[in-house]
Amino acid sequence: MNLITTTEELARFCAAAKTEAYVTIDTEFLRERTYWSKLCLIQMALPGKTGEAVLVDPLAEGLSLDPLYDLFRHDATVKVFHAARQDLEIFFVEGKVFPVPLFDTQVAAMVCGFGEQVGYETLVKKIAHEPLDKTSRFTDWSRRPLTEAQLVYALADVTHLRVIYEHLAQQIEKSGRQKWVAEELAVLTDPATYTIHPDEAWMRVKTRTNSGKFLAVVKELARFREDYAQSRNVPRSRVYKDDALLELASTKPTNYEELGRSRLLLREARRGEIADGIIAAVKAAAAMKPEDMPKPDLSREQLQVNPALADLLRVLLKAKSESAGVAAKLIASAADLDAIAAGERDMPALHGWRAEAFGDDALRLCRGEIALSAKGNDVKVVRL
Repeated sequence: MNLITTTEELARFCAAAKTEAYVTIDTEFLRERTYWSKLCLIQMALPGKTGEAVLVDPLAEGLSLDPLYDLFRHDATVKVFHAARQDLEIFFVEGKVFPVPLFDTQVAAMVCGFGEQVGYETLVKKIAHEPLDKTSRFTDWSRRPLTEAQLVYALADVTHLRVIYEHLAQQIEKSGRQKWVAEELAVLTDPATYTIHPDEAWMRVKTRTNSGKFLAVVKELARFREDYAQSRNVPRSRVYKDDALLELASTKPTNYEELGRSRLLLREARRGEIADGIIAAVKAAAAMKPEDMPKPDLSREQLQVNPALADLLRVLLKAKSESAGVAAKLIASAADLDAIAAGERDMPALHGWRAEAFGDDALRLCRGEIALSAKGNDVKVVRL
């Protein structure tokens, strides 16, 4: 098993990768005890059944990932991942770099009709026709030494990926859907995808009220939690969970005694820095001017949905997605269809490759320019 533990070894492999058309890459990491993912292992493989495959130990003393980041910037070699989002977040946070050009086999598989968020194991079975041992999936990748079983498991995540990539890349080229995939991958290499602003953290908290005063407390509590969690690299839930945050937004404690009455707040959060932060957040919210209070997006709630049209759009989406061989949920969600039926037009489902696959006909259906006919199990678009 080729386990790389020095910068020199990594540089040699990355130099070899630069001479190839592509390199497959995966990572193992832990996130249960930290805010940012802790990178524990990197797997890479070069093309061909016998192409070199290596494991890189980023926890090895003195090892620098600079040769890998240099490979990421090398335009002549495609970097192939499966479900790349979390991997890319790690490299963006640690190295401020994205691997380009990028190919994500999960995205490509959805465009090729393998279903929504298809798993790696499914693609290994359907494309590589190989079994996959997943018994080491939930092991502690930060512990050293790594076991033989862990190493074998980790390497399989990039060796089978070679066959999967070549198959899907060929299918994408045949169908002429390179632009479809490129639009999806552009989101994965956008820094905004991985940047969480504390002032916007409140939008992730589900509330049942639209009261400006209540949302002001939610915003300040969520902002403090995000700042605290990021600066100390601890999970948000270790500061306080959403249910505790909402309880605090309701009770609005302004001192330790009031804070101590909370049913849901962790014991260690009732004193010290977290407690001080909560009290300060509540006071900041109380001092907030009405014009500065957060305002929820009520636009979709206020839309008047035409239920019959929404049902027709669902039928159209099913027919178009099956015809195109694309996962329906990749094109539009049920909420998206309701919004289109209510007159909303600034939506992803109506732009880019989705317009070609579904959106253009969806608008024609809304304007009464087409109808749907059913015969047996088939649904056809009829021009009027």
